[in-house]
Amino acid sequence: MKILMMGCSRVGARLATQLDEDGHKVTILDNDTYSFRRLPASFGGTALFGNGIDEESLKKAGIEDADVFVAVTQGDNRNVMACQIAKFIFNVPRVVCRIYDPLREELYSALGLETLSPTKIISELFREKIEGTE
Repeated sequence: MKILMMGCSRVGARLATQLDEDGHKVTILDNDTYSFRRLPASFGGTALFGNGIDEESLKKAGIEDADVFVAVTQGDNRNVMACQIAKFIFNVPRVVCRIYDPLREELYSALGLETLSPTKIISELFREKIEGTE
């Protein structure tokens, strides 16, 4: 698959590396070139400087041919906006959005965005560890 990612944070770099190792064609976009240091030397994808809410940057990154768009920056608003652009302007078939705020995550999920809330996921994992459930 052709996967376009926005955000080369720790999560973004790790996910991009894993997807690249799985044989996918990965392009990762970030507005801070220093973030690309998180990618290993073995990364075979493309790292591009650019803003994931800017249509020209997205076109340069190959959004028009992307099978999947993933937004994993630290900002909920940027992630949601980028995912809406990918889904509704560029018609990317699959769009996945990280949203920290659980209330926002539920709202945007109800509006048709595929969302993940690390806040909900991590709190549930902690609860399971504390209560001893699997």
